[in-house]
Amino acid sequence: MCDTFVAMPSFTKNKTLIFGKNSDREPNEAQAIVRIPAKEPREKTVQCTYIAIPQVKQTAEVILSKPFQMWGAEMGVNYHGLVIGNEALFTKVKFKKTNQGLTGMDMLRLALERCPTAISALQLITDLLQDYGQDACGGYQNKDFFYHNSFIIADIKEAWVLETAGKEWVAQKVKDFRSISNGITIEHEFDLHSPNVVDFALRNGWTKKGEDFSFRKAYSDWFFTKMSSCKIRQQVSNDLGKAKTDHFDTKDALSILSHHHLENELFAPYKATTQDICMHATGLTNPSHTVGSMIAEIRHDQVPTIWLTGTSSPCLSIFKPFFFQTLTISEESFVQPTAKLDDSLWWKAERLHRFIAQNYQKAKHIIDAERIKLQETLLEQQIEIFTDQSPKATDLQVFSDNALQKHLDLMATWYEKLSTASSKRANYFAPMYQWHWKKWNESVII
Repeated sequence: MCDTFVAMPSFTKNKTLIFGKNSDREPNEAQAIVRIPAKEPREKTVQCTYIAIPQVKQTAEVILSKPFQMWGAEMGVNYHGLVIGNEALFTKVKFKKTNQGLTGMDMLRLALERCPTAISALQLITDLLQDYGQDACGGYQNKDFFYHNSFIIADIKEAWVLETAGKEWVAQKVKDFRSISNGITIEHEFDLHSPNVVDFALRNGWTKKGEDFSFRKAYSDWFFTKMSSCKIRQQVSNDLGKAKTDHFDTKDALSILSHHHLENELFAPYKATTQDICMHATGLTNPSHTVGSMIAEIRHDQVPTIWLTGTSSPCLSIFKPFFFQTLTISEESFVQPTAKLDDSLWWKAERLHRFIAQNYQKAKHIIDAERIKLQETLLEQQIEIFTDQSPKATDLQVFSDNALQKHLDLMATWYEKLSTASSKRANYFAPMYQWHWKKWNESVII
């Protein structure tokens, strides 16, 4: 489960494009953040998650947030200012489950590496759909998790929502603010479509000849779409965004990604449901957890800022600024997470976050003043840096390095504070929640 949104420059306070996404995956699936430089590959093919496809002569520099074990990415930005995020969709189109296709994450990364604009990325992704399809498992330990994909694809000039079912698809141009979740949203009005999108639905009896064709009504699966509460989450993100018409900013994006269905003072992870944009897994009916978050601010004539948590739970984390042509999260030097507790940013934060979850309200109260202060300081520092029309790469590198180190230092301090404070587990009755988290923790040695 995931939630993604984009605010066009005409909609935002600083006339930048602002994109946001939460990546909701299995709780123990660590999310890596990585900057991969531009390359001129010598290989004739590129190995994606399950299949290899022809390689290109030149790939662009990209910053990605991705499941640690997969080739593709949940979200990312390239050097040209193209930003993409994808969502799982549940449709009536059946899978063969042979893993002989591309995951939506594969298509996302391929588009970022190969395309300079939103429209060229849309064209590439739909070409890949036709050539390879999306019969590819998107799960981690759940090897039966197959899904179709939707995307928000954006650059400074335009943004598109692309929704797919098998090899069929429709696309709709974004006007001001748009959000998507885990359900098909495009009905009768779309700007682009696959040649056979209506005929395929007619042949399968999903629509009738002569009636006004709706992509959502024809292709959407009912059960999984309903269970995911995607309509509720999409409505919440849409309402929160559109309430900020003409003055939407990065802070508003952060607020959307940290949103729970209960008021802050009432929320605790064991009360979480699939209605939460900031997801906390509770068990069988709510198995997804927000394991990574990204906000991208794309500017007209300056480098973009890519704000990444590099951790789970944006409600407990810090969005840190990263930039192209800097080394802070370079693939050669930044410690990437593995399958179990290790020295990576993700697992250091996870150890803390799972400790906080035992007594969420009390622990969050202890850390929040410093957490919020650091986040606000970073947002203010970014504004100061970009008053200069051409900030130096060295200054951006220092900004990123300091932000990352301050977050790491605070996490160490918070863990010590919480360990010495009265951190007794809150008294609540949630046996299935506690059982699932006991199993999840044991499997990764926490």
